[in-house]
Amino acid sequence: MEGHAGRTRRLAQLLRESGLEPGAERPCPYLRGRLARQLVVLPPRGIPGLYHSFMDLNFRRLGSIYYRPACAGCDECRALRVPVAAFEPSRSQRRCLARNADLTVEVGPPLATREKHELYRRYLEARHDGQMDGSWEELTESLYDTPPTTLELLYRREGRLLAVGLADAEPGAMSAVYCYFDPGQGARSLGTFNVLTLVEECRRRGTRHLYLGYWVAGSPKMAYKASFRPHEVLGPDGHWRPGA
Repeated sequence: MEGHAGRTRRLAQLLRESGLEPGAERPCPYLRGRLARQLVVLPPRGIPGLYHSFMDLNFRRLGSIYYRPACAGCDECRALRVPVAAFEPSRSQRRCLARNADLTVEVGPPLATREKHELYRRYLEARHDGQMDGSWEELTESLYDTPPTTLELLYRREGRLLAVGLADAEPGAMSAVYCYFDPGQGARSLGTFNVLTLVEECRRRGTRHLYLGYWVAGSPKMAYKASFRPHEVLGPDGHWRPGA
């Protein structure tokens, strides 16, 4: 049976030979004054380990599509992952765990509901970046059009929904997809708590790496990802190296 490394090499070759071209340029969401463009593919579903290989080629999933930045003159969007066995929470992350010890966590298959949509809408309104509209269609198509291996984590206090996390569970890796939460609960650092919970879910499953998406040096939006240590960053040459 073909292993992960062999599958990733074969996929990289197929992508090189595919003739796919990046889409049109648009303003970069991470670095002001720059333009971004993406290479987009629509792969078949239900192949175990395929998304893991795509992630090791710097792709991310959004709904049913996989995409990779293909910006002219810039390769700052680099995948970041946490080696689960080596991870130790920092002092501030331990405080985050303590602040949220009163929450219950439910792990199950993803399901869009009106309760979640209301939380998602309020979360986006508080962010004020204008890139997403908060509609029901956006929620279902971008976040809940998922492969069968996607997990949903619900964080509640006394029955009240405070946060929702989504993650893709591959045979050898887990990927944090998205987290939205009550904007009035900022002191809880629920995004950080979601990542810490996913680390523990990886340990429970025996999963080696938790992928946290793109890390962009110089982008305040991405700075928190580097606080999970140790971590590894995917270089432009396709090799994972310890992060700073």
